[in-house]
Amino acid sequence: MTRNALTLASAMALSFVLYASHARSAEEHGEQMKKCARQCAECQVECDSCYAHCLKLLGDGKKEHAETAQLCTDCAECCKTCATLCARNSPLASPMLKCCEQCCKECATACEKFDDDKHMAECAKACRECAKVCADMLKHTEQSAAGRK
Repeated sequence: MTRNALTLASAMALSFVLYASHARSAEEHGEQMKKCARQCAECQVECDSCYAHCLKLLGDGKKEHAETAQLCTDCAECCKTCATLCARNSPLASPMLKCCEQCCKECATACEKFDDDKHMAECAKACRECAKVCADMLKHTEQSAAGRK
């Protein structure tokens, strides 16, 4: 084999290794995005359920639940959108992850004020978990983007 042929073979082998590594990394990123999408979808369901619970409490005259009802329904919408964008591995997922993290933190804080209410405690727990997963996914996404530059 000539020196040029060896150089070409080496370059091709290196290209294959780099391609395989990139493909594996993209596949892992996609799996992490799906995991985040599932967590956001679970949080959306919990927030929608808590919203209905808060409406019942409002109907019973407990006006202190007006804020949590609003936050729960808004958080549910944010989580739904974030789940959709993450499941699609959208390039717009990053700003939505940041938004979802913030919405979930605010919803959790509001629901935690009613620590004697099991339903609201479950919502707060789901929101805290979702906020953490979104923050972790956002860090991973930013690191992946930095590695491509």
